[in-house]
Amino acid sequence: MSTFNLKVGAAVGALVLAAILVPTFERPPVQTTQGGFRGTSMGTVVNPRLRATTVAASQVPAAPEAADNDGDRASAIYQNVQLLGELSNSQFLRIMQSMTEWIVPQAVRDEGNGCAYCHNVENMASDEVYTKVVARRMLQMVRTINNHPHVGQTGVTCYTCHRGRPVPAEVWSAPVLPQHGLQAQTGQNHPSPAAGLSSMPVDPFSPYLLGDRNIRVISQTSLPRYNTTSIQQTEGTYALMMHMSSSLGVNCTFCHNSRSFAAWESSPPQRVTAWHGIRMVRDVNMSYIAPLTPLWAANPNGPPEAGPRVARLGPAGDALMVNCATCHRGLNKPLNGAPMLQDYPELRAISGGPARSAALVPQ
Repeated sequence: MSTFNLKVGAAVGALVLAAILVPTFERPPVQTTQGGFRGTSMGTVVNPRLRATTVAASQVPAAPEAADNDGDRASAIYQNVQLLGELSNSQFLRIMQSMTEWIVPQAVRDEGNGCAYCHNVENMASDEVYTKVVARRMLQMVRTINNHPHVGQTGVTCYTCHRGRPVPAEVWSAPVLPQHGLQAQTGQNHPSPAAGLSSMPVDPFSPYLLGDRNIRVISQTSLPRYNTTSIQQTEGTYALMMHMSSSLGVNCTFCHNSRSFAAWESSPPQRVTAWHGIRMVRDVNMSYIAPLTPLWAANPNGPPEAGPRVARLGPAGDALMVNCATCHRGLNKPLNGAPMLQDYPELRAISGGPARSAALVPQ
């Protein structure tokens, strides 16, 4: 082989190798902040260039001026106020206006039809518009979240997830798997965006964020007969952890000590926060979202004549559930830690109200 051919072959090989390797590395600059004892590799890795874009996309809109608590209660002024009835009229209308801006599509608001997205404007007390029933249940969900240990004093509003959209940008539903082959049996061997485009299980959410499958899979003994954890369960756990890492914009050592991933006593406090978060998400999906499936099945694309059609169901006909990314969107604190309850304390003290309504299941 001539020297020329050898050089050409080497050049082509170098280009192929570069095409494979370059996309796998993070383009500088990358900053590492020590997060634990020295020598334990407890560094938090952040790319300022990417983080700046994420933070810019997570700004909170200015809150309207606080309303006074004087005068009659909303329940005495309006009919069928099952929640928020203990607020003053000014407080009640302020929350209604804010919810419109948080959830209703911009095109609908521009036409002056914001209220009509959830109400029959000829009879505001009516529950005939299904989105009103959904909104009522979502308010109860917000109250639950705002009293949960995972959230603490920071709190959430509808905007935390929706951000001006009727359906949050980050949701999930059960995938439709092939009927035959290995993927049908294990849900693997196909790049899964939910698991960082790895070949881990394509659905790391249903078992852990809708069901309560055990996530702690590291064996506590070397004897196989005492270890009931399967390789598939382990891979499912890793897929979920990859989702949590990307959703919060952090690496594994944000919640774990790399000396022993299983040891709670040497883990950072964020691991306890994440433990509460997983259980909060399960409760949200099981208690608030899944039970509303009949309403979304009857209105799979949203309210008729209410702006762009947005799907309310997944390909398998199930409701669109939440996961860590729904709120966090690439930041370890949603909306970069903005104290949402500071401007909307009413969303922590929502009255219980009915868990269900006669209008919940379509006739």
